[in-house]
Amino acid sequence: MITYPIKQISLEEAINLQFKLVDIIQSVFRGHELLEAGDYGVSLELGRPKTTAKVERVLAKFFDAEDSALVRGAGTGAMRLVFNSLLKPLNTLLVHDAPIYPTTQNLIDMMGLKLLKVNMNDLDSFEILKNTKVDAVLIQHSRQKPDDSYELEKVIKAIKDITDVPIITDENYVVMKAPYIGVQLGADVSVFSMFKLLAPEGIGCVVGKKYIIDEIRKLTYSGGSQVQGPEAMEALRSLVYTPVSLAIQAMQVDEIVNRLNTGEIKGVKKAYVANAQSRVVLVEFEEPIAAKVLKYAEEMGAVPYPVGSESRYEIGAMFYRVSGTFIENNPDIKNYVIRINPMRAGADTVIRILKEAVKKSLT
Repeated sequence: MITYPIKQISLEEAINLQFKLVDIIQSVFRGHELLEAGDYGVSLELGRPKTTAKVERVLAKFFDAEDSALVRGAGTGAMRLVFNSLLKPLNTLLVHDAPIYPTTQNLIDMMGLKLLKVNMNDLDSFEILKNTKVDAVLIQHSRQKPDDSYELEKVIKAIKDITDVPIITDENYVVMKAPYIGVQLGADVSVFSMFKLLAPEGIGCVVGKKYIIDEIRKLTYSGGSQVQGPEAMEALRSLVYTPVSLAIQAMQVDEIVNRLNTGEIKGVKKAYVANAQSRVVLVEFEEPIAAKVLKYAEEMGAVPYPVGSESRYEIGAMFYRVSGTFIENNPDIKNYVIRINPMRAGADTVIRILKEAVKKSLT
């Protein structure tokens, strides 16, 4: 197995990202507002809570975007609203030739979108756009297959050099980990879940061109569709702590892989850093013991499944099957490989649990 992990920011860069966010917050909010919960309702001036609008200004500035919108439905809800803003039923969407994230596939099916699949690992594949009309492009920043190697910035540039078609980037599992997201690299709009960034459940975010955000606001004008001020403030406060937390997690991932690949645990063939949705450790065993390892690991405290992937509820290291898109690409992988996300745990904890689980699985 060969993997091409996405470059992740260092701890020092994460600290600076935290400082950047707080600086923007204090340039948008008055001091006393940072000590308040926020307002409710469809304000007469803005048609949404004033506090929510200020949080959206912060997010737009932070991601170097024209505008941003907080929406309901987490990442899936955000993607749905972007699709509804840019596409009509039976339109054509260009995507990577790989298994599509299930909730995104549901949206594609519901709208009856036609798909043009290209290999985004090969920049020459975009030459097809010179003679083929598409209505939008969807790029998933995280990996869809273990051997995906494309660089988001180069993919966006290759497309924009040929056509000005709207580019949507799915930033789930990568935002606040990679140095930049799609909208900072030339994409028209980027979508992600705030729930994956320690925010309350159910909140999504869209950052991008103003005309897209304006259309989303039209679609979510009713009071019940609004993210209320207290929710927005809680999401923003949580976001402040996210970069450093994720950078520490990335350091543990690297340490775990290095230790496993020096033979610290008998029965482990190889370990990899991979963006299997989140940036995780993929552990490949010499024998088909993956299911047994997961069973014994749970008995020793390993978390057996995700809540929202790095959400506020996920503290202990997660030992889980490889992602559905990876299994779809290679069904036999589920018998030999597991993924481990340390979450807030240290490398020693992960190694301790894995060593004992493998030992039990081999006896």
